[in-house]
Amino acid sequence: MEKWYHIIPKNTGLSIYAWIIFCVLPFYFIFRTSGTWEIIFGIFMIFLFFTAYRVSFLSEGWTVYLSVGIEMVISIVMTILLGYVYFALFLAFYIGNLQHKVRFITLYVVHIVTTVAAVTAGFFTQNEIFLSQLPFIIFSVVGVILLPITLYHRNKRERLEDELRDANRRLSQMAVLEERQRIARDLHDTLGQKLSLIGLKSDLSGKLVDVKPDKAKSEIDDIHQTARTALKEVREMVSDMKGTKLKDEINRIQQVLKAANIKFYLKGNTQLKNISLLVENVLSMCLKEAVTNVVKHSQADSCHVMITQTLEEVHIRVQDNGLGMTGIKDYTENGLQGMKERLEFVNGSLAIASENGTSLIIRVPSVSHRTEQEGLS
Repeated sequence: MEKWYHIIPKNTGLSIYAWIIFCVLPFYFIFRTSGTWEIIFGIFMIFLFFTAYRVSFLSEGWTVYLSVGIEMVISIVMTILLGYVYFALFLAFYIGNLQHKVRFITLYVVHIVTTVAAVTAGFFTQNEIFLSQLPFIIFSVVGVILLPITLYHRNKRERLEDELRDANRRLSQMAVLEERQRIARDLHDTLGQKLSLIGLKSDLSGKLVDVKPDKAKSEIDDIHQTARTALKEVREMVSDMKGTKLKDEINRIQQVLKAANIKFYLKGNTQLKNISLLVENVLSMCLKEAVTNVVKHSQADSCHVMITQTLEEVHIRVQDNGLGMTGIKDYTENGLQGMKERLEFVNGSLAIASENGTSLIIRVPSVSHRTEQEGLS
């Protein structure tokens, strides 16, 4: 539902200037009359209509029918006496934004009947005026019939899409929580016992170092071996965690763009060097989110992905030729905040450039792998 202060409807397929014309036109029809009392009466009816129209957005229960009823009466009177039928479009917009099905159907049917009856009567009372604006009257009647249905189904679809997004977000949060709990259990089972053993042996070796040096040395060797075993198990656990390779993600986004009829261009090597599994996984997720934004929001017909790796950093640019994002002043929209947080976790950064489309620039520092023979300091 539109806010109470939205006198001029939004997102109806018509320019705001068309609605301004509909608001100004009543004065033209009023001042075409010669009588002073007719002019006063017409101006009073205009202000009364917009007052009732504003109140209808604030109304609940039976007051909705009262305010809309007043608007319908004014629309009928203005149509028959002054040949002004365009108030019916404002009513059609309001009815289309009703969410209650019974209320929508009731007001929709009543509005169609009263509008058609008023227009028919107007052809007898204001024949010359109606004939001079016949195309616009036909347009208004068609709008009264189609606009409420279009808005009602569009709003219903948007509500369902919002509910689906909320459900998917909750599922994602639950999946993340479950994964964290699984990792916590694995770390506890893998490291908990061994770290406790290392602690006990460290205390024991500290007590034996002066009394039984040989025994203390044996305990220290056990500590060293236990630490190596724990390190090996942690590495195996990390290797077993599911991670998305950049090359595999490129193949997937290529399929997504093809399905969306967006041409895909790739420049650079997808085989990254000196990059940990975690960093590559973060890059893959950010690349996926960036391409998803291209498909959903850009209205582009081409997408370029450029991958550059130097000794210092990995640089990925996702560029489209769509609408651009000049209105974006922060990172709270279109999943950008999540991308930024992921990149900050691996000391990376995200930048946006909007010129002839949108460019997302992703940077992460290159990190060399430690060798398997690395010991503990």
